[in-house]
This record gives sequence, C-alpha cells and structure tokens, in this order.
Amino acid sequence: MKSLLGPRLHFDWKIVIITVASTLLLIVDYYHRLTAHKYWDRILLYLIIPLIFILLVFREHPREYGFSLGDWKAGLVITLAGILVMAPVIWYLGKSDPSMTDYYEPLVDGLPWTTFLDLIGWEFFFRGWILFGYARKFGAEALWLQAVPFALAHISKPEVETLSTIFGGFLFGWIAWRTRSFLYPFLIHWFISTFIILVAAGVIG
Repeated sequence: MKSLLGPRLHFDWKIVIITVASTLLLIVDYYHRLTAHKYWDRILLYLIIPLIFILLVFREHPREYGFSLGDWKAGLVITLAGILVMAPVIWYLGKSDPSMTDYYEPLVDGLPWTTFLDLIGWEFFFRGWILFGYARKFGAEALWLQAVPFALAHISKPEVETLSTIFGGFLFGWIAWRTRSFLYPFLIHWFISTFIILVAAGVIG
C-alpha cells in the first residue's frame, strides 16, 4: 500500500545544514547583539561559525568554499574594473538620494576598518559557504540561490540599494565563481561600502 506521506524524500545533508544554519544565523544577526560591536557579531556569525561547520562537521578544507586566492590574476582585473565602474554610480547615489545620506552618514567613524570587519564574514557567508556549498548540488543555479538571502538581508536599508541587491548579489556571486574565491567580491564590496559612507558624510565632495 502506498504511503500516506507520498514518495520517500531524500536530502543532501550538507545542503540541509547550510540552508538551516544560514537562515538561523541571519535571524540571530537581525535580532541580537552578541558582542560590543555589530561587526564582531558578523565575524562570529558569518565567518567563524561557517568555518567551524566546514572543518569539523563537513571535514573539508575551506578552499573548497572559496577561502583562497583562487585565480588571482583574473581577480585583480575584475576587482579594479568593478571599482572603476561602481565609483561614479556610488558617488551619484550618495549625493542625490537623501535616504542614502541619512543611513550612511552616521557610520563614518572608524573607516575603513569597520567596513572591513563588517563585510569580510558577510562575503564569505554568501559568496563562499552558501555559493560553493550549493554549487555542488545545483551548479550555476547557486549564483541566483545565494543572491536571494543576500537581497532579503538588505531590507531596512535604503530602498534603491535593496532593490539592486538581487542583481548585485548575482554579480558578486559570479565573480567568486569565476575566480574560485570570495576575496574579490569582498574587495569590491568593501570599496563600495566605504566609498558610499565617505560620500554621504561629505568627506568626498
């Protein structure tokens, strides 16, 4: 007799762990402050904890999740190109959109290290752990899959920025995919975040 529960389900246990753990870590980050500064929370939640899973639970090397220099020659070219393309866009938004000014101007203290600490784990989380973990099962579809939680995590930021993040998340994912490293999307993201704060605060006119 056929089971009332339908066809038997089969799950990839690593995909399950990545999906559930990533969701819970994002929720904890949103609702709780664990350390004296938010950026230390993000180092813990988005860098240290995923690395613990990779090393102790998955028993794998972090380089399999983009924790390496990868194709550094292509990475440097893409990083420089990304910075040159994004700089005028960020400058325009920082000057023309009051919501960007209101949100980012108070964050000027401590640059550039605050943005470095805030984003190094963030980029590994999306463009390392989730992207390369999903890619084994879903191939290139992982580029879009990791962009969805990335975009949703921007809710509460200025609308114009949040609307762009599904596409920006895909492009950051592609850079990591192309170079086999989360480092290069991190460098571009670090520049973008630091630059928009400096523009919003009037440090760069």
